[in-house]
Amino acid sequence: MAVATRGVLDGLRILEIGHFVAAPFATRLLADLGADVIKVEPLAGDPARQWGEQVDGHSLWWSIHGRNKRVISLDLKHPRARDIVLGLVRHTDALIENFRPGQLAKLGLGADVLRGARPDLVIAHISGYGQTGPYRDRAAFGVIGEAIGGLRHLTDHPPGTSDLPPVRVGVSVGDSVSGLYAVIGVLGALWQRDRAKGDGKGRTIDVALTESILSLMEGMLPEYGALGKVKQPAGGGIATAAPTNAYPTADGAWILIAANSEPLFARLMQLIGRPELIGVPEYAGNQQRVANVAALDALIGAWTRTYPVDALVQMLEDADIPSSKVYTAADIAADPQYRARGMVRDIVDPNFAAPVLHTGVVPHVVEAPGGVRWAGPAVGAHTDAVLGELLGLDPAALAELYAERVIG
Repeated sequence: MAVATRGVLDGLRILEIGHFVAAPFATRLLADLGADVIKVEPLAGDPARQWGEQVDGHSLWWSIHGRNKRVISLDLKHPRARDIVLGLVRHTDALIENFRPGQLAKLGLGADVLRGARPDLVIAHISGYGQTGPYRDRAAFGVIGEAIGGLRHLTDHPPGTSDLPPVRVGVSVGDSVSGLYAVIGVLGALWQRDRAKGDGKGRTIDVALTESILSLMEGMLPEYGALGKVKQPAGGGIATAAPTNAYPTADGAWILIAANSEPLFARLMQLIGRPELIGVPEYAGNQQRVANVAALDALIGAWTRTYPVDALVQMLEDADIPSSKVYTAADIAADPQYRARGMVRDIVDPNFAAPVLHTGVVPHVVEAPGGVRWAGPAVGAHTDAVLGELLGLDPAALAELYAERVIG
């Protein structure tokens, strides 16, 4: 177990009834900051335990996804499970779930029942389309949120340049962003409930995957509403700023260069040996550079192709131009900045012979940064401890629940 500094959310207790990514991501962020997160999962465990690379049957992905949580295994469909959940709710500040709308109510755990156990409970629902509206009952995962939210249309090369389908971002960004919004909503609700002049009332947070992605779309809707303009994918560049793109290198890598202000553009042109282009009408300002971006990217790319990526990084850093090679996992693991700030950490996980690399805690609260207290635990690792501590169940009562397959 890693030694961690007390987190800023120490003393807060969160109950998670979630699976896969969205709700578990939200609760992991809260747990990283010190909250006591109790995760309720099926007797067989969260399906996410089977995701990613496995070593001797243990998921490396789960090591980080489930970290800092106390996990109990509970068959929510068993008649006796309802009383266990309600008993936990009485000791809980907030509940976060990501079932389909209405599913908790079908299990006898609707908001009215939950708040019967604790009237000031904050409840956060994460679903594909939200708890209301004509799409509320549709099935959805994060990728559907990306599609309907407008992101998948933009993660592509410019129109007419490729017949390949628009690519996925590479991680479950729809789930993760909705998890972030759930965290914001929960903390806001707790602030209104518990602050010095708070009202002591519980609140309901309704987060949709689709809306979470749509909220990231910058000026897409205003431009369409006012001008009828449909924002189009721009490949590796930015449609509103130039030069900003990924450029090829002599050793087959890619380097990002963002030189879209006047001083930066001038320094870049000096660096690549084209000072005569500073101030010419085609590149005299950002709008002019955007209009001529294809030619500009071509001449920058011709320069970057003549150097290996490490040499380019050094030259651009010396010229104080924002730039970076495109990092892989290996680059991230070795990066001194990430290591210095604890964003890449070696965490002991008893399921693996060697320490597992984890990301650090975000945000970094200087006075109470939290940390990684333990890696993702085994199914039901804390069932006895949690039910004993919070519900007062003795070994005999626990044994009865095990025998009836209520817990496992």
